[in-house]
Amino acid sequence: MASAALSPSSFLGPLSLRHGPHGPHGPRSLRHPRLQVRADQATLPVLSFSGDRVGSASLDLRSAPPSTARAVVHRALLTDQQNSRRGTASTLTRGEVRGGGRKPYQQKKTGRARRGSQRTPLRPGGGVIFGPKPRDWSIKINRKEKRLAISTALSSAASAADAFVVEDFSHQFQAAPRTKDFVAALRRWGLDPSHKAILLMTDLPRNVWLSARNIGTLKMLTPRTLNLFDILDARKLVFTRSALDYLNDMYGNNNVDSDDYDDDESEENEALPDQQADAVPEGGEGESSDGTS
Repeated sequence: MASAALSPSSFLGPLSLRHGPHGPHGPRSLRHPRLQVRADQATLPVLSFSGDRVGSASLDLRSAPPSTARAVVHRALLTDQQNSRRGTASTLTRGEVRGGGRKPYQQKKTGRARRGSQRTPLRPGGGVIFGPKPRDWSIKINRKEKRLAISTALSSAASAADAFVVEDFSHQFQAAPRTKDFVAALRRWGLDPSHKAILLMTDLPRNVWLSARNIGTLKMLTPRTLNLFDILDARKLVFTRSALDYLNDMYGNNNVDSDDYDDDESEENEALPDQQADAVPEGGEGESSDGTS
């Protein structure tokens, strides 16, 4: 996959968002296709804080084949964006608008159109016909499909030479935060501060965060905040050693067997009777949810 594919517009632009007669996800037989995965291994350069290449590291992630990669990533991206909608838009109908109980003028003998209320939708200040009401816009996506979309986007960036690894540099800012030194480090790594980039770290020290928070084009992400949109929106991806190990463990080829992607969703949520009997609540054995025994 080329580096040009790493942008949200490339996934949302050519595709029409108009739904066909079968709904937003196509015909019923294609709504939950059987996921196909493959293993892509990429070698990433490892740079020191001074910008020198000190070695290489491998990124071995599961990714969708080229024939279905765009569809999987598009579905996950569309789900994230739609689930972020608050859905709080609300308008008042003519029955909810205050006032309008008195007939403004008599029915006949005025030469004007008959009017029963000042809050009719035909007048300014009246109710709204078929206006928006609070609703839930969220849609569902399978957990394994979303993880496959993230690993596919990461593999695409790695194969396009848009990603590299840096050694741990948190000790460089242990004394005090300094944005000027952080920008200089970005330039030594070959990053343009005017271009969007993300830095994935498993642990984000406070001084490092303070040094980079004023750089509007750089996003500091942790495994908890890693999301598909930022991966696609960034031009360069920077990982630390610990973050690279996390990606290989979380999205790597050895994490989930290939047969798990063929299981039905209902089988995924089933628990054995023995497991259900041995389950213990979070509060501990003999302890209620409010902490009292």
